[in-house]
Amino acid sequence: MLEVNKRLCSFLESSEGKLSRKSINEIIFSESRTFVQQQVQECLKNGTIQEFETQFLLKNNSQRTAGCYLSPGFFSENGERVVLLVIRDVAEKKQRELDLLRFTNVAHYTVNPLEITDVKGHIVYVNPAFEKASGYSKEEIIGQNPNLFGSGKHSKLFWRKMWETISAGKVWMGEVENRRKNGDAYYTQLLISPILDSGGHIVGYFGIHRDITEQKQLKEQLIQAQKMESIGLLAAGVAHEVGNPLTSISSIVQVLQRTTDDEFTHEKLELIKSQVGRISRTIRNLVDFSRRSSYEVQMTDVVKLLRESVEIVRVGKKAKQILFSVDLDASIPLLRLVPDQIEQVFINILINAVDAIYDNPFAIHQAESSPSRGEISVNAYKDKEHLSISIHDSGKGIREVDLPKIFEPFYTTKKVGEGTGLGLWVSYGIIKSFHGEIKVESAEGEGTTFTVLLPLHSEM
Repeated sequence: MLEVNKRLCSFLESSEGKLSRKSINEIIFSESRTFVQQQVQECLKNGTIQEFETQFLLKNNSQRTAGCYLSPGFFSENGERVVLLVIRDVAEKKQRELDLLRFTNVAHYTVNPLEITDVKGHIVYVNPAFEKASGYSKEEIIGQNPNLFGSGKHSKLFWRKMWETISAGKVWMGEVENRRKNGDAYYTQLLISPILDSGGHIVGYFGIHRDITEQKQLKEQLIQAQKMESIGLLAAGVAHEVGNPLTSISSIVQVLQRTTDDEFTHEKLELIKSQVGRISRTIRNLVDFSRRSSYEVQMTDVVKLLRESVEIVRVGKKAKQILFSVDLDASIPLLRLVPDQIEQVFINILINAVDAIYDNPFAIHQAESSPSRGEISVNAYKDKEHLSISIHDSGKGIREVDLPKIFEPFYTTKKVGEGTGLGLWVSYGIIKSFHGEIKVESAEGEGTTFTVLLPLHSEM
């Protein structure tokens, strides 16, 4: 080395006197010396500028990476060709690249959906978790506005306040409802943070979502369970206060029927008697949920109960033109259940299936050309953990708007006087009490399938 400047001395933590006339090999990391010599020879031979990175040795034998630029210079006093070596400290650049790599990996592989937008709100980046959550591919999202996923449930004021917050350089956090590509709703807790450049100017926005859809569903189920429990307790009180007067009314009606021969009076008394019976049945269904624990749990043959339930329902007047298909796994073991309650569940679902077929407008036209008005199929099979009972009907189906409500008390889609809206609610409570599940799949005009799942090894 013929000449060095003060900046190189500072970089190598040495002095000008110690570096001058030293071989360049003495400041180059041993494994890089051959490579550097080749770069110098190439520069001298061809007169071309060489650009590369190498490791330099410091006085404590530590290393520091730097970018190097070799360019041919003038001839020295003794006639030798010299080269100019410019060294640029890239440690800070390397650290920034490493930080960027780390951030990129964190952003790309986090399970939380993440998006980055420009200052106008156009999406410039989404991670795979965002694609999975939204149902859209990256190609469909980039360049779009986040309102692509909007559910329309939030007001303009809601979004205006959000924009006012992040435009002021502040972090905004809120709960939002979005729509997936298939139209399903999903809920997230969204945090949006401005991205600032070195001058403090906003150059974009960083948004990270935390999916709380399941959390909201569990909360709604808890509220529903608490509501049903309250109604059950209320029903017990109603049954006590109303049951006794109804019994008295029924007894008086029967006495009056025996003491009169007047046809008109007899007809009206019979009407009163039938309405008293209807009130009694409604109250009895209402309190069934709160009285479950008084029933005896025993080893129960579910297959036998299913067959009996089908036989009970198929003799009804409405079921005369309906085909019943029953396919039950004979190897299903006995389960610890309350037989009367489980049979009540099966009969409730089967009666609803019959009504759905009987009230199906299409089935009326079908009956003209076929002796069958519709079909109900009952299937039961088991896996390692559950017994699955499926009851499918070819009836009119359930509207999408009605599906979330069918297990609520007093909710019915039947005509006034034809249903109490308690059958499925009671059935839901019974199945839940045995740690099972009851599900429904339906489409208007395409029939309905109820699936009852019961654990094979329930500890009651």
